Amino acid sequence: MDVDRVWQAIDAERSSLADLLEELSPAEWQTPSLCYGWRVGDVAVHLTQAHMGLGAALVGAVRAGGSFDRMIRDAALRAAPLPADECARRLRAMVGSRRTAPFITPMEPLIDVLVHGQDVALPLGRTRPMPPAAAAAAARRVWDMGFPFRAQRRLAGLRLAATDVDWAIGSGAPVQGPVAALLLLVTGRDAGLDQLTGDGVRALRRREEMRRPT
Repeated sequence: MDVDRVWQAIDAERSSLADLLEELSPAEWQTPSLCYGWRVGDVAVHLTQAHMGLGAALVGAVRAGGSFDRMIRDAALRAAPLPADECARRLRAMVGSRRTAPFITPMEPLIDVLVHGQDVALPLGRTRPMPPAAAAAAARRVWDMGFPFRAQRRLAGLRLAATDVDWAIGSGAPVQGPVAALLLLVTGRDAGLDQLTGDGVRALRRREEMRRPT
């Protein structure tokens, strides 16, 4: 995808996600998301911080002791609780802007809004379709970027192939299915496993079972 199409996809996702947030009840706002330790409302707040400036990012990094994951989580939790309608308003205010946080490309906001949209919707039983071309571009970026997802290392020995768009990556045992489910997989989420087929899925399920507490 060229940069204009990337931003068009980001705008469309932010706008539709704002619509979804406005529909949520207070109980849904407090529901655990797919992000461990994050509620739906925390994820929504995080998405409103995509325009974080350099100064705020540096202060957050120092507070978090240099941990990227902790910095992101702490920034969202410090800003909470924002009500759903305010999160929706802030997301809509970003539509049409091409501003990014420091040191990232437009692909990172695309990954964020696509994946976090599922982090919000799936635990609530909401259906949120992903545009296949945008999901494929995001999945490729995740695969290539290494940190923080480390997809190539986590999914070594697997060949991922989409069934709804021309996209494939990796080598080894096949894992096939919708590119939206593969995007969740490469970003470390197991929520799309039931949509995937192939010999590699058995290996993925064994890894999932090994991670579960006994």
